[in-house]
Amino acid sequence: MSVVAARIGRVTIRTDVLDHLPVRSAVPALWDALETRGTAVLCAPPGTGKTTLVPLALAGLLRPGGPVRRVVVAEPRRIAARAAARRMAWLLGEEVGERVGFTVRGERRVGRRTVVEVVTTGVLLQRLQRDQELSGVAVVMLDECHERHLDADTAAAFLLDVRATLRPDLWLVAASATTDAEGWAALLGGAGASSTTPAGDVPAGGAPGSAGGGFAVPSTATGGAGADGGPASGRGGAARDAADAGRGAEVRDAEVRDAGDRVRGAGDGGAPIVTAHGTAHPVDVVWAPPERAVRPAHGMRVDPVLLEHVAAVVRRALRERDGDVLCFLPGVGEISRVAGQLGGGERLGAEVLQVHGRAPAVVQDAVLAGGTGRRRVVLATSVAESSLTVPGVRVVVDAGLAREPRTDHARGLGALTTVRASRAATRQRAGRAGREAPGVVYRCWSEADDARLPRWPAPEIAVADLASFALHCACWGDPDASGLALLDPPPGGAMAAAREVLVAIGATDDAGRVTERGARMARLGLHPRLARALVDGAREVGPSSAAEVVALLSEEPPREYGDDLSAALRAARRGGDAYAGRWRAEARRLAGALGEVRGDGAGTGPGGGGTGSGASRDGGGQGAGVDDAVAGLVAALAFPERVARARGGGALLMASGTGAELAAGSGLREAEWLAIAVADRPVAAASARVRLAAVIDEETARTAAGTLHTTADEVGWSVERGELVARRVERLGRIELRSKPLAEPDPERVRAGLLDGLRGEGLGLLRWSADAHSLRQRMAFAHRVLGEPWPDVSDTALLDRADAWLAGVLDRARGRADLGRVDAGQALSRLLPWATGDAARFAELVPERIEVPSGSRIRVDYAEEQPVLAVKLQELFGWQETPRIAGGRVPVVVHLLSPAGRPAAVTADLASFWREGYRSVRAELRGRYPKHPWPEDPTAAEPTRHTAARARRG
Repeated sequence: MSVVAARIGRVTIRTDVLDHLPVRSAVPALWDALETRGTAVLCAPPGTGKTTLVPLALAGLLRPGGPVRRVVVAEPRRIAARAAARRMAWLLGEEVGERVGFTVRGERRVGRRTVVEVVTTGVLLQRLQRDQELSGVAVVMLDECHERHLDADTAAAFLLDVRATLRPDLWLVAASATTDAEGWAALLGGAGASSTTPAGDVPAGGAPGSAGGGFAVPSTATGGAGADGGPASGRGGAARDAADAGRGAEVRDAEVRDAGDRVRGAGDGGAPIVTAHGTAHPVDVVWAPPERAVRPAHGMRVDPVLLEHVAAVVRRALRERDGDVLCFLPGVGEISRVAGQLGGGERLGAEVLQVHGRAPAVVQDAVLAGGTGRRRVVLATSVAESSLTVPGVRVVVDAGLAREPRTDHARGLGALTTVRASRAATRQRAGRAGREAPGVVYRCWSEADDARLPRWPAPEIAVADLASFALHCACWGDPDASGLALLDPPPGGAMAAAREVLVAIGATDDAGRVTERGARMARLGLHPRLARALVDGAREVGPSSAAEVVALLSEEPPREYGDDLSAALRAARRGGDAYAGRWRAEARRLAGALGEVRGDGAGTGPGGGGTGSGASRDGGGQGAGVDDAVAGLVAALAFPERVARARGGGALLMASGTGAELAAGSGLREAEWLAIAVADRPVAAASARVRLAAVIDEETARTAAGTLHTTADEVGWSVERGELVARRVERLGRIELRSKPLAEPDPERVRAGLLDGLRGEGLGLLRWSADAHSLRQRMAFAHRVLGEPWPDVSDTALLDRADAWLAGVLDRARGRADLGRVDAGQALSRLLPWATGDAARFAELVPERIEVPSGSRIRVDYAEEQPVLAVKLQELFGWQETPRIAGGRVPVVVHLLSPAGRPAAVTADLASFWREGYRSVRAELRGRYPKHPWPEDPTAAEPTRHTAARARRG
């Protein structure tokens, strides 16, 4: 292709490319919106030049002789930041580091003349903490805001706060191809005054050194400083009402007719929405659902049937279409399996490449640089979803899955889970096929399923660990984030758990205010837990050794390194792979960053101080024993609630109380104590799965988790033992270290423990004789029929009044055996209304036995709703009426028994039975029991307990 270029000064600009980017026609409308309102939402389809042309235009680099403004572009991923910077530099005919540069963690390429700097959102957050005013910066563009990464949402909130209180002249653009434009417009529209001339204008020749403002450095540096830190001093909460007066400016609805671009949304107070309707090239959609049934993804598991189908669709795409193929898969494991199914490049007829967050930068850059003439199949995770042009790609194969974080805040464990990709994500993925020419996307699901996909991805703030967010907010002066403009507020439970972590590591006080220690931790560019481990660990093992372990924890090492943290540390030291290279760079960065924040009381915060752990200072490389001590201590400092003690068979109990399991065959199974660095809890699993841990001893565990160490007298009912336990117990969190019996336990606690046992196991712990059961049934009948003052003797009522009827008993009892000797009937009689005198009538109102005409005293059964008198029929001869109890209120139900004691009839009306039922019973039983009397008139017969002959003998 011939290069059509325009020279501006001594610079050659590739106008042939720029002129064909559809977003170019939206730039005037964007300028209009920013000059009028100072904020705007830019919606432009993939491939239109949103990420590359717009920053150059806003910086004034495409207009000869005009003012140049500093522009910061924030990308969600390092690969996207590097690629965007390289693309913009190429468009200007320059090398990266001249007027366009980038900064990501571990790598920075900017120079004195840098005007456009592409950073990750994490780097931007650190810069904001250091320099809230963003001195010298005119425009900030938040790219791919639809992805709703937590850092991006936080940066947006901070920038809106800056516009409202410090820099109403700062221009802010939220850009994406598929974002929730209305939501972002409402958010951006409420936070700043209008501005016609942004600060940061500099002469066209470049930026003077005095206006660096933290976004330009004196000289070009490659692979040097990494993420910037910033002071975390609280400057007070957001006061957005300070800028309310500037919100009156409006942008009229406008339309750029030749491109279909428009500005809208200004009249209702929201930020203007500038939409570029053009696309680079059309992308056809091919629906390619699997023919076989596919089980839904569960946790990290993806059905192999789906992966086989994806590989088949890739082969189909190679047959049916020209150009390279970009295939989206949820994770590294799936990429590896699909690569294996595709086979070697010779068999496939194409080179197979793998792109993901762990891939070396040189590999990522090679993919983005284009091929060498041979067709390529690029298997990628979501890192290739946006802000990237992969040269040569004409086909996208989309598996339709994504990975999202999930955090179990109660246990302090996180995990990734596989979910259906959102429609916003699938549109972004499809757009990769039309960046350079017409393309096609093969979607591995049906068109009907597409309508059921979620519209947007879940915002990370709703599902992630919020400790870093909480520390950023505390440093910003808004500990609970209540004053920040966020699309979604942080969940209350997750925020509370995060703030507890910050207090525990000494980063904030109990009120949520950042401490000096926390401010310096924040400048390290680490998760607060890892910052604590680095700061406190450096004092114990030396800065270099602590930095080495923390670098290992900040990016989980490859699975082939194993689950032993100290062994992984040695593997990284001697390794020549991409991970080892990144690890070395990060370890150097951390050691350097630690040097900048020393003097913060390292080692004096919670868990700090001398450990006596035996870990030598800067003892890296001195042997496995030293590595164990160093790795174990630093990991335990990072995750004190995860120090764990073995329970046998690879099972462990963490100090948090959560169970954990080691993999079969793990070399860590013989260790008594472990510091668990990486663990997850699969969906529906009872225990956590240990991914990375280090061997420690009890002393190290007690030192690192010192705030969890307790010694206390425990008196209470043990559910496991079914017994009252009274002992002095030393614990580390939920791990029992040692115990001894208490000779003289507190009587009140003993009493409470026995009551807990009764509530948990029931009143069956007492001795219930037949008489005791009978008494309880009679008392229950009296309460049910007569009411007050007769007491309720249900389980609930008896347990509630245990102090009354078990008085004295509980004072003497010391355990289960003592309860088993308590006569429940004797104790229960204390509840009878003795004080009112009604107890004296208890036997009359609710008799235990009733005397029948034969002279027998028959026990009344009160177990049923109505009391039952079971008696042999012959003993009731001469009894005309059914006996009644409870002061004549309730007739007993008479169970008339045969001479053998078997039921013959049941009646509650004895007179009626003698008249109508007796005759049939007599006819049935007279022949079976001929020795017993069966008179024709039972009401006039003599009652008897005996046979007829014995009755005659008298």
